[in-house]
Amino acid sequence: NAEYMGHPQKNIPHILKITRISRNQSIMSKSLCRQNYHEESEAGVNKQINMEMYACTCYQALVAYFDRDTVGLKGFRDFFKKASDEEKEHADKFIEYQNLRGGRVLLDAIPKPEKQEFDSCLDAMKTALDLERTVNQSLLDLHALADKHGDAQMTDFIEGNFLQEQVDAIKELSDYVAQLKLAGPGLGEYLFDRETLSS
Repeated sequence: NAEYMGHPQKNIPHILKITRISRNQSIMSKSLCRQNYHEESEAGVNKQINMEMYACTCYQALVAYFDRDTVGLKGFRDFFKKASDEEKEHADKFIEYQNLRGGRVLLDAIPKPEKQEFDSCLDAMKTALDLERTVNQSLLDLHALADKHGDAQMTDFIEGNFLQEQVDAIKELSDYVAQLKLAGPGLGEYLFDRETLSS
């Protein structure tokens, strides 16, 4: 082919470049640090990343609700904003952990929150409590999965970074649910916002 032979510098280097990229991608896809990290554990971590991002979104829905001009409870807004930020930090930790162990992060679509309208502050706090219990159960399931595959490092990671925090959050939210029941709607919710969540 005269055209091909006349322009070797335009064709051959391009072909070699493509081959080089493909070969590098193949090499990079094989982790050198992966050891005792089961595929089920890897999939479980990706599932937990999605769970933490879902929880972050659910808390954002609560933030938006309490920031409305028709609600205007800044203490609740700030409380749930902090919770949302913490869930995002948890997702980031699991993303870093996945790479630390030589796994591959596979992000999935995040479902929308089940509730974005709330009957009362008590209803909102109960929703948050249910969410934390769901996240905690997901972490316990992931811990059991790691234990099943003899991954002591992964069980230690979950215990050291998440489980105590989840227990503390569930207790705090349970206390707030009880206090809101005693406070009642209206003025009681306003005082709870000002004196408990804003202090």
